[in-house]
Amino acid sequence: MGQHGSEAFVGLDVAKLHNAVAIADAGRTGEIRYLGEIPNTPEATRKLVAKLAARYDELHFCYEAGPTGYGLHRCLKDLGQDSIVIAPTSMPRRPGDRVKTNRRDAMDLARLLRAGELTPVWVPDAPHEAMRDLVRARETAVRDARMKRQQVSAMMLRHGHLYPGKKTWSAKHRRWLADQNLGHRASDIALGEALQAVADAETRQKRTEAAIEAMLEEWSLAPVVAALQALRGIGLISAVTLMAELGDLARFENPRQLMGYVGLVPSERSTGDRVKRGGITRRGNAIVRRTLVEASWGYRHAPRIRREKIHIIEDLPKPVTDIAWKAQSRLCERYRKLSASGKRSTIAVVAVARELAAFIWAIGREVPIEA
Repeated sequence: MGQHGSEAFVGLDVAKLHNAVAIADAGRTGEIRYLGEIPNTPEATRKLVAKLAARYDELHFCYEAGPTGYGLHRCLKDLGQDSIVIAPTSMPRRPGDRVKTNRRDAMDLARLLRAGELTPVWVPDAPHEAMRDLVRARETAVRDARMKRQQVSAMMLRHGHLYPGKKTWSAKHRRWLADQNLGHRASDIALGEALQAVADAETRQKRTEAAIEAMLEEWSLAPVVAALQALRGIGLISAVTLMAELGDLARFENPRQLMGYVGLVPSERSTGDRVKRGGITRRGNAIVRRTLVEASWGYRHAPRIRREKIHIIEDLPKPVTDIAWKAQSRLCERYRKLSASGKRSTIAVVAVARELAAFIWAIGREVPIEA
C-alpha cells in the first residue's frame, strides 16, 4: 500500500499505439513528473495501475476523448480507479503557446486535473455506444445518398437536361432520369453508375434503419424514444438519434444546459456597458442540433395531432402527452410571432428548436429508464 492519505493525479495523452503518462502529486506545490510511454493495451494499463497503486492510496486518471474511444476509461473503471474523459476543446490553452508534444500534453492533463479545471464528458456504456455506432452508420448513409444525388443533379445540369417537374427524386423524377440519353455512350455509362451509387446508398440507409428498429427493444432508453415520438416532427428514427447522442437526459440539471450542450444558445461578446449577442454558438453535438432544427419546421403550422401520431399517443402516460400538446401550442405560437415580427423563417425555426430542446428535457424527466 502507498503512504497513508497519499493521492496522485495521472494524465494520459492517448495515441494509437502508445500512451504518454504523467503524474502530479497532491497539493498545489506537489511535483509533476513525466513517467514515459506505455503500450496502449489493457495489459500495460493494468501494470501501470498496479505500480502506482503500490505507492499511492488514491489515484485519479484523465485523458482526452479521441478516436481511440472509451476502452481505456472502462479498463480503468474495471480496475476500481477514478477516471474521467474530457473534450479536447475544453482544455485551457495559454495564449501564444505553440509547442505541443505528448509529454507536455500529459503533464498539462495531470496538472489541470489536480487543479480541478477539467470538465468530464459523459461516457456511454457499451450497449449505448453500440446503438450510437448504428445511428451514426445511418447518418453516414444519409449523407452519402445526399451527396450522390447532388452528383447526378450536377451531371444533368452540365448536359443541359432539366427536369420539367417540381419535386426531384420522386418516382416520376427517377423514371425521367432512367430515360435520359446524354448523347454519348461514355456519358450514359457514367450516369448509370451514378444512379446505381444513389440506389446503393439509399438501400444502405433503409437497411440501417431496419436494424435500428429491430435493436430498439433491447435498449434501456427505448421508453424515452417512444415518449419523444409524441412531439410533432419527431418520429422513431429522429427520436433514436436524439437519445443515442444525448444519453440519459437526467444528467442535464435544467433545460438551458441541454440547449447549451447542442449549441442552440446565442453567442455573446459583451464588455462594460456594451452587450452584443450574435447567432447561435454551434458548439456541441451537431447531429442533435440538426435533428432538432429539422423537427422544428413542422411547427410552422397550426397545432393538431396527425393521424399517424394517434396510436402512439394512446399508449403514452398523460403527463407526456400533456407536455407534447403544450409544446405544439407554444412553439406554433412562437414561430408565428417571430415571423410576424419580420424574422427570417430560418431564424424563427432555430429559436423554436431551442425551445423544443426544453420540451424534450421535460419529457425525459417523466419517463423512467430501465437499468
